[in-house]
Amino acid sequence: MRVVIVDDEPLARRGVRARLAAAPDMRVVAECATGGEAVTTIQALAPDLIFLDIQMPDLNGFDVLRRLPARKMPLVVFLTAYDQYALEAFEAQALDYLLKPIDDARFMRALERARILNASHRLPEIESRIRALLENLQETGSRPRYRTHMTVKTGRRVTIVNVMEIDWVSAAGDYVTLHVGERNYLVRKTISSLERDLDPERFLRIHRSTIVQTSRIAELVTLENGEFLVRLRNGAELKRAGVTANALKNGCERRTLHLS
Repeated sequence: MRVVIVDDEPLARRGVRARLAAAPDMRVVAECATGGEAVTTIQALAPDLIFLDIQMPDLNGFDVLRRLPARKMPLVVFLTAYDQYALEAFEAQALDYLLKPIDDARFMRALERARILNASHRLPEIESRIRALLENLQETGSRPRYRTHMTVKTGRRVTIVNVMEIDWVSAAGDYVTLHVGERNYLVRKTISSLERDLDPERFLRIHRSTIVQTSRIAELVTLENGEFLVRLRNGAELKRAGVTANALKNGCERRTLHLS
């Protein structure tokens, strides 16, 4: 099967490609980092299977599918980090999905399912189901925009973190740490990609390595160098943020959140 991988995160594309390398019947013919690039590539190469991220900066995964000609619709495995309602919608239409971070066993099951569907020559049926899903999402407005929950893998345990319980996020390279009350969760994800997943009405990036939920901010203290210290309601202090205190205060006010 000829495969195209579509995801704006290089780390995610690399993970899918590495897993496909273990499948001799799969051949990656292209990788795309944007939705626009994906539309052009899929139309030109007509792959059998695409691994398609949902949230991307230009066109999201649903918009990509809407722009593909009906007669050339490939098999689709969604890459998603959305909540259970979106996942249930995919399942109801007999589509497959992979929840980030990707589980190896789940990936192999999705791949086997793609093999079976491809061999059964059920492409017209698959195409109609994809179109039905797109129409349903458009009509009901159920397409999720921002992440409401995150999954964190620790050994054999998968923890579901409610995004609204996150106090702040710190970053180091390709990892972020979610600070949730007294607990910290390490997630393999860049802070830039996480920032796009979070509702800007509630979360503010105050530094290249720090995102804070603005409702958690209790106090701003201006430092002598013109920068500031952010003190959270739980007592945590975030120092040397990269914008001025007035900029942060104005940003919070624009989000109709109040500092006390």
